[in-house]
Amino acid sequence: MTAVLPDLAHEVRRALGTVVDPELDEPVTDLGFVRSVAVDGGAVEVHLRLPTSFCAPNFAWLMVSDAHDAVAAVPGVQRVVVELDDHHDSDLINAGLAAGLGYRGTFGSEAEDSLDELRATFTRKAHTAAMERALTALLRADPSADVREVTLGDLPDDAAAALRRRRSAVGLPVDDGAPVLVRDDGTRPGPDDAAMVLRRARSVRISVDGNAHFCRGLLTTRYPGSEADQVPRPDDRPVLPLEVLP
Repeated sequence: MTAVLPDLAHEVRRALGTVVDPELDEPVTDLGFVRSVAVDGGAVEVHLRLPTSFCAPNFAWLMVSDAHDAVAAVPGVQRVVVELDDHHDSDLINAGLAAGLGYRGTFGSEAEDSLDELRATFTRKAHTAAMERALTALLRADPSADVREVTLGDLPDDAAAALRRRRSAVGLPVDDGAPVLVRDDGTRPGPDDAAMVLRRARSVRISVDGNAHFCRGLLTTRYPGSEADQVPRPDDRPVLPLEVLP
């Protein structure tokens, strides 16, 4: 058997870190969804696991296929096998991916026309949640801040970087002068509806974060010891009372 190449194994795990659960907006590596990575020369085999056996097949396909594409793009990788373990559609997904059938070819008449809109929906939600996190953190520091006037250049570097990534994914401006608070269509809210836009963004963020916590817990229940593979989330802080919002 060919010896494992440490550098290649490291690069494969880095590539898997770019694969995001579309609903939870977190890397599969942080969530503990990567069960194992085996590297033998230029051959790589990855096994993924999910919190339940009945996670939505379209979400599962996105993660498995994205993982395959990410690993295949790593220099030095010659052959890739990515398999999903312990899912009710594992055999179907693994066979379809291995054969290069794509989502529709794998699921046939059960498949949606395209996963593009599903991916776009969760990309927009990821941006909305990141926008709310950035503005709420700013309001904690200065409750009198006018959120309509906050620009990307006003945010701390880490918050600005996280938000820029998500703005870029949805096609919004990423320059320092770009307003942070925007509607789903990218337009800036007026003085009368800014608070409502922020409240709606908060509901999206709470949903995303709540689902992430729930799924992490389910995974550790299903796979005892998997918490060692999870990257802890930053401690959640209480949200601001609605009455202090602009």
